[in-house]
Amino acid sequence: MKKYFRKKLIISIFIVSLFALLFLPGHFGNNQVSAVDEDTYKNLKRFNEILNMIEKNYVEEIESEALIEGAIKGMTKSLDPHSTFMTPDKYKELQVETKGSFGGVGIVITILDDVLTVISPIEDTPAFLAGIEAGDKIIKINGESAKGITIEEAVKKLRGPKDTKVTITVKRKGLVQPKDFEITRAIIEIKSVKHKIYDDIGYIRILSFQEGTVDDLKKAVKTINKKVDSLKGLILDLRNNPGGLLDQAVKVSDVFIKSGVIVSTKGRVKSSENKYMAKDDGIEPAVFIIVLVNEGTASAAEIVSGALQDNGRAIILGTQTFGKGSVQTVIPLEDGAALKLTTAKYYTPKEKSIQAEGITPDIVVERIQLSDDDSDDEKSNDTHIRREKDLKGHIKGVNEKTEETEELSKEEPDDFKKDNQLKSAIDLLKSWEIFKKTNKS
Repeated sequence: MKKYFRKKLIISIFIVSLFALLFLPGHFGNNQVSAVDEDTYKNLKRFNEILNMIEKNYVEEIESEALIEGAIKGMTKSLDPHSTFMTPDKYKELQVETKGSFGGVGIVITILDDVLTVISPIEDTPAFLAGIEAGDKIIKINGESAKGITIEEAVKKLRGPKDTKVTITVKRKGLVQPKDFEITRAIIEIKSVKHKIYDDIGYIRILSFQEGTVDDLKKAVKTINKKVDSLKGLILDLRNNPGGLLDQAVKVSDVFIKSGVIVSTKGRVKSSENKYMAKDDGIEPAVFIIVLVNEGTASAAEIVSGALQDNGRAIILGTQTFGKGSVQTVIPLEDGAALKLTTAKYYTPKEKSIQAEGITPDIVVERIQLSDDDSDDEKSNDTHIRREKDLKGHIKGVNEKTEETEELSKEEPDDFKKDNQLKSAIDLLKSWEIFKKTNKS
């Protein structure tokens, strides 16, 4: 077995060295060997010497396969948080995740400033229901420090059989001390698209971009159009959407845009440079659109936000998005493993880089967090202005309804009470309709 891996390694070193000699920039067709080529060869030679020393002298016998796999993982770890080597099992997990069903707690994580950080909890999952928030810094998992942990190692600790528990310790802005969250694992079934109707305004929430998201979106738009005779506007909610498949982000954008650039990618090699264009399918909604975003809006969700914003198709409302604007290419390997490698960056139609910048809202509206002891009644009493019709025994107006009905008509949907950003979007769309009528007059 050792001889087989040694032979395989030597062949690999030979191929890599040959590649370096022939194809490094500036030396194609050149017989002279550059200093960079020599350094590459020396480093590969040193790697082989160290591997040989460990095999011969380490206190316990160790398989070459484990050493080489560890070296590969170390190599990818020296790149960026999104580049990684995936074993066959990990690659299978990735394939399952994109189909929208997997086991775990339901959070999307990354390494930010060397700290394991939550990009966003997935709505209606155990982590979301337990109170995990976008931006939470995970410092411990089951009491063990998460310092220096890789995303793969963290995922392995967070995943587990249904109904088993895992404790996550997080640091959060506003919390004096780290807080423990005990979460019961579950099979995560993600319904990527939800929709509602508020009067004559449609509301669509996309939770993630997975296989079939654009089909679900089209069904939601069709359903809203059937139920509303005259649609006054549309809200696309991408808050806490961690992203997903690029092709779905492009197709979702195309549902709302008739023409123009959706997103472009640029990298070091020519093959990583692409430009994705919208096409007129004749199904694009003609109504005014508001996109809701926050710090948990990432990756594919930022692509859609940027595409609609730069094409003048929507107003972006909320807070600055996460800023995950890099492209990962998954390269399958012969043994069932795969290399996920960052190969390019995303750019909006106006050539703005998303990476580490995010999408800036046109209208900034911070989310107001209600404390546990804030009741809706107390808040409405604080802000309600008393008028003639509020006085006991007042003479009723011509169009005034019964006392019971009037009380119900004043009641706002619970969604508005709990979500000031959604309420702001609804109010803006209603104002837009009023301005249009005024302009016609």
